[in-house]
Amino acid sequence: MATKAAKPKKAVKTVKTATKATPKKQTTAKKGASYTCSVCGLRVSVDQACGCVDYCDILCCGEQMKPVRGKK
Repeated sequence: MATKAAKPKKAVKTVKTATKATPKKQTTAKKGASYTCSVCGLRVSVDQACGCVDYCDILCCGEQMKPVRGKK
C-alpha cells in the first residue's frame, strides 16, 4: 500500500511594522524669540510670527538653529 507524502507546512512570515517615534513637543517661534547656529554662531531674532499650524524649522549651515535661553 502506498503512503501519501506529508504536505510541507507553509512558512509563517513575520512582518515587522514600522513604529513612529513620538515627536518632541514643538512650538512655533514667537515674536521676540532668539535662535543661534551651533556651527557658525549666527544669531537671529523673530520679528513676526508666521502663524503656521505646524512647527517651522529655522536652518543655518544645514543644521536646525537652537533657541537662546536667558538674557539677550
